[in-house]
Amino acid sequence: MATVNLTKDTFESTVADQGITLVDWWASWCGPCRMFAPVYDAASDQHADITFGKVDTEDQPELSAAAGIMSIPTLMAFRDGILVFSQPGALPAQALEQVIQAVRDLDMDDVRRQVAAHSA
Repeated sequence: MATVNLTKDTFESTVADQGITLVDWWASWCGPCRMFAPVYDAASDQHADITFGKVDTEDQPELSAAAGIMSIPTLMAFRDGILVFSQPGALPAQALEQVIQAVRDLDMDDVRRQVAAHSA
């Protein structure tokens, strides 16, 4: 599956979907972002069941600010609409695969309990 460009109009509805959504926050002038892009694109081809989104921080400054992006590239992972991972820095392919597997392995009932307890 190809990556999807996300904007302030599509971000919320995309990450709120059931399943896993990864979001790469990037900019064209960012060297590490350019190094991470082919790794991210290759993973999107290998994992057709995952939505791979990209947010151009230069094109979407309001969305980037709302998400608290302080460094790029930043990778976020959402599962069933819940942010379960966020980390700045370019990842090598093996590390990205480990993140994907960890997100797949999450006990979402436990995650929801933790979110509810934290909100209370």
